[in-house]
Amino acid sequence: MRLLVTGAAGFIGSSTVDRLLASGHEVVGLDNFDPFYDRPIKERNLEGALANGSFELVEGDLLDGELLQRHMGSPPCDTLLHLAALAGVHPSLERPLDYERVNIRGTMVLLEAARLAGVKRVVLASSSSVYGVRSEIPFSESDPCDRPASPYAATKRAMEVMAYNYHHVHGFPVTCLRYFTVYGPRQRPEMAIAKFVRMVEGGEQITLYGDGSSARDYTYIDDIVTGTVAAVDACTEGFHVYNLGGTRTTSLERLVTLIEQAVGKPAKVRHTPDRLGDVPVTCADVSLAEADLGYRPTVPIEEGIERYVSWASALS
Repeated sequence: MRLLVTGAAGFIGSSTVDRLLASGHEVVGLDNFDPFYDRPIKERNLEGALANGSFELVEGDLLDGELLQRHMGSPPCDTLLHLAALAGVHPSLERPLDYERVNIRGTMVLLEAARLAGVKRVVLASSSSVYGVRSEIPFSESDPCDRPASPYAATKRAMEVMAYNYHHVHGFPVTCLRYFTVYGPRQRPEMAIAKFVRMVEGGEQITLYGDGSSARDYTYIDDIVTGTVAAVDACTEGFHVYNLGGTRTTSLERLVTLIEQAVGKPAKVRHTPDRLGDVPVTCADVSLAEADLGYRPTVPIEEGIERYVSWASALS
C-alpha cells in the first residue's frame, strides 16, 4: 500500500509512519513544520523514517491543493491518512480563525485533492472533544456531537461532516477516528503529561485547573497507532466513526500522583479555577472499534506514565 500521511512529523503522525513502514508500506509524509513547537523536535521524530527508502518527506501546506494532488497522484497513493491539524483546545480560543483555516479549509482542500488524484480511501483523525461537555460516560459514537466546548472541537466535528459529504457524493470509503487524550513518547511539549513530568523533575510548581477531580481517558500512543493502522486496513467501504481510547478515566489528581511516583519526586502544586473550554470528563466506549477493528487498549495509565518518564529521561 502507498499512503499519503499528513502531519507526518508530529507526535501521532511520526509514530504511525514508523509502524506503517515497519509493515512494508510506502509512505509519503506531508508536514509544514508549523512553529507551534520547535522544528528540531519534529526532525528528531522523523529520524527513523528518513533512513527508510520507502519514505518520502514533503514539506508543504494543507492549503496547497496542487502540491497535494501531485504527491497523491504520481505515483498514485491508495490511501490518505489525515493526521494534521492545529491542535489544542486553549490555543483555539485565542486563534479561532487560524483553526478554521487549517482544520476546516485545509481538510476541504485535502479531500478535493484526494478526489482528483483518485485516492481509494480516506482515514482522518478526529477527537473526543467533539462530544462537548457531558457527564454521562462512556461516550459512544452514536451520542450527539452538536455542542462543542471550544473552536478546536468545532473544527474537528466539521472535519467529520465534510468527510461524510465526500463519501456520500463521491463514493470513496471514509473512516473518522475519535482519539481520546493521547500521550507517550514524542508527545508535544506543551501537553499536560510532558509538561508536568518536566516541571516535577525540575522542582517547578505546576498549575492544576480546578480541584483536581476532572478526569480524562488517557490513551497510550502504541494503542492509538495500532487502532489507526487497523482502521486503514479495514477502510474498504462505507463511512465509519470509531472511538479510540483507553476505556478508563484518571483524575487530574491521580495523574499527578502517578507522575510523582514515576519521577521519584513530590510535585509542587497550585490550584486555579477551571478554564474556558475544559470539559469535566472523557471516557471512550470502544466496543464498536473492538468489533470492527479488533481494537483493545493494552497499556494502562500506570505503565504508560512509567514508559513516558523513562523515554523522556533518556533524552535529557
